[in-house]
Amino acid sequence: MESADLTRLRDWFDRYCRTFYVDDAEAQRNIVLKEEHTHRVCVNMELLVESLGLEEESRQLAMTVALFHDVGRFEQYRRYGTFKDVDSENHAALGARVLTEERVLDGLPAADQPIIIRAVALHNAFALPADLDGASDLLLRLIRDADKLDIWRVFLNYYRAPAEERASAVSLGFADRPDCSPDVLACLGEGKMVNLSQLATLNDFKLLQLSWVYDLNFPASFRLAWEQGYLAGIAATLPSVPEVQEVVLAVLAELERRATMY
Repeated sequence: MESADLTRLRDWFDRYCRTFYVDDAEAQRNIVLKEEHTHRVCVNMELLVESLGLEEESRQLAMTVALFHDVGRFEQYRRYGTFKDVDSENHAALGARVLTEERVLDGLPAADQPIIIRAVALHNAFALPADLDGASDLLLRLIRDADKLDIWRVFLNYYRAPAEERASAVSLGFADRPDCSPDVLACLGEGKMVNLSQLATLNDFKLLQLSWVYDLNFPASFRLAWEQGYLAGIAATLPSVPEVQEVVLAVLAELERRATMY
């Protein structure tokens, strides 16, 4: 890949996003949210690849994956009116289909195209496959970190915004109740990432977001997450009860430890 290729792909993405613009204010907020999220993930990716000192070819691949990681979200929302995969379809698999059916990657080196498509298709997997080659493994770990770094911002903004200004699809429809599920708290207490299938409430969803600390991959990711402060902001919206605060403080302590150890 060359820099001109990435410029062409960015232009295509901007045009593609505009085809989903609508007059309905609520729907437009959700579309613009994903468009802005993509651009911020690209910024995060630049910081991560710079921290690793990657060669130019690897940098261009990583930036392309960042650009297209959520390309399936737009069609998902138009078809189903939700970003919740279990109530619609897997947005990552849908994104891989968009890239293939629209022939977006035509003109790129033949060897690069399946690598990009596989990274888009797997970026949201709960755990990475064990059979990944080195290039695919690196790309997936990079996009998963770059994605999480901005998803925390998206959710904190949602929790802080007045109801009438929120992008409605962000919460995935979880009930905004004060309780937290024991299984979710137990998972966090063991230093494990929470699975979406375990969630019952919006507070559970917040705890899942905190658990992503245990899935970060690079020193720069921990530093950025700590410096941005989004996780501490999300933590502050959770109930101030001992069983919740115990696991929350453990997550934040782990984040600080990893952010300052290098």
